[in-house]
Amino acid sequence: MVCAIQVKNTGKMYACKKLDKKRLKKKSGEKMALLEKEILEKVNSPFIVTLAYAYESKTHLCLVMSLMNGGDLKYHIYNVGQRGLELNRVIFYSAQITCGILHLHSIKIIYRDMKPENVLLDDNGNCRLSDLGLAVQVKEGKSITQRAGTNGYMAPEILNEESYGYPVDWFAMGCSIYEMIAGRTPFKDFKEKVGKDEVKRRTLEDEVKFEHANFTEETKDICRLFLAKKPENRLGSRNEDDDPRKHSFFKTINFHRLEANLIDPPFVPDPSVVYAKDVADIADFSEVRGIEFDDKDKKFFKKFATGAVPIPWQEEIIETGLFEELNDPNRVDSGGYANGGEAKSGVCLLL
Repeated sequence: MVCAIQVKNTGKMYACKKLDKKRLKKKSGEKMALLEKEILEKVNSPFIVTLAYAYESKTHLCLVMSLMNGGDLKYHIYNVGQRGLELNRVIFYSAQITCGILHLHSIKIIYRDMKPENVLLDDNGNCRLSDLGLAVQVKEGKSITQRAGTNGYMAPEILNEESYGYPVDWFAMGCSIYEMIAGRTPFKDFKEKVGKDEVKRRTLEDEVKFEHANFTEETKDICRLFLAKKPENRLGSRNEDDDPRKHSFFKTINFHRLEANLIDPPFVPDPSVVYAKDVADIADFSEVRGIEFDDKDKKFFKKFATGAVPIPWQEEIIETGLFEELNDPNRVDSGGYANGGEAKSGVCLLL
C-alpha cells in the first residue's frame, strides 16, 4: 500500500510504501524487501524514485520515497484521451527512462520490471522509475537465471530460463516504447484474451509488427533494435560503447540539459486531477492471522528500519529552509544563546 505522508519538522511531502510485517513473513518476502531498500539507498538519479527514510511501525515496514502525483504512464496511455501518447511525450519519457536504466546498470543493478506501470510522473511532468522490488544486484562470477518480470515485457532469455544480464532491461524498454505509441504491447493486442503460453510463444518466435500510424521510421528502428530476440543483437548491448542515447530516435533531446533538469516536460499534470483508478477498484487487504514474530524477525525489522537516508534528508533540510534557519547567526536556541555565543547550534551537512 502506498500513501502520501508529511514530515513533521520540515513539512515535506513524500510517498510512503507500507509493507505489512505479517504478510511479508507469511510470503517469506523479507529478503526481497530488504534488497529493495538496500538498492534504493544506492540509487542517486533524478530519473529513479529516491528513498528518504526507512522505518517501522508496530504493524508495517515503511519506505518513504519521492512523491509522484502525476500518475503512472500506463494510466496515461489507456485512461487519458485517446489510447497511446503523442510522439514528443514518448521521446521525452523514453529519454528519461533510458537515463534511469543506464544509472542502474552503472551501479551493477538489473531492473527486471521495466514497464509503463512502473514509471511515475511528478507534479512538473518529469518521470522516474519506481518499484525496484524485482531489481537484482549483479555479482562477479554469478549468473542470474531466476524468472522475474511481467508477462509481455520479459526478454526471450528470461522466458527460456537461460542466464541473463543487463540486455533484459532494453528488451522491456522496447516493449514500453511500442506500448506508449500503439496503446498495446507488441505481443498482445489491447484487451485481447490470450494465455501466458501464447504470449511467450509470440515473444520467442514472432517478429514485431508496426500497424499503428504513429510509428515513424526512427521509432520502428529503435523498437526493432530493442526487441531483438538475441541479447547480443539488442540496442544497448551490442558492444561496450553501444549507448541507446545516440540513436536517431533521440535526435531532438539534449541529454546534458535533460540530466540537468533544464528541459521543460511536454506535458504537465493538472494538479486538480487524480491520475489513478477509482479507490473502489483497489482490492481490500484483509488482516493476516496466525503469524507470530520471533527474535529473528525483530532483528530483521531493526536492520530494515535505519531512519533517514543521508543525501535525500540533507536535500530536504535545504529545500525546506530548515538548514538556513538553524544556521542563522541571529537565531536564539532553546538555551538562550545566539549562534555566536558559547553554545553553537549550527548544522553541518555532508553534501
